[in-house]
Amino acid sequence: MIALTDGDLQEAIRLGDFSDRILNSHERVALVLTQSWCPQWMMMRHWLHKMDEDLHIYWAEYEKMDSYHSFMHFKETVYGNYNVPYVRYYNGGRLVGQSNYCNRESFLDQIGL
Repeated sequence: MIALTDGDLQEAIRLGDFSDRILNSHERVALVLTQSWCPQWMMMRHWLHKMDEDLHIYWAEYEKMDSYHSFMHFKETVYGNYNVPYVRYYNGGRLVGQSNYCNRESFLDQIGL
């Protein structure tokens, strides 16, 4: 799992989505955008951390970052998602799915594995 930086979040706000550097870092990319207190994130983090599938998983606990309020507003208004954890799935740099909390099997299905 790869931690997103505050700069990554600010860049997403500026671009309207995460940079090509992130979205094309691998054929399959998942972004988990969440807050540290979320119990569903704690459950997901446990099995995400142990995944050995061929993909890149980026994550951010954005309430701990300087751009917290602006990123939360961006996530809610641009992505239209008010819940955490929020997961975006990319294949070949293209958005192929979105979810909130899900189990491992659903996660793999969304990303195409």
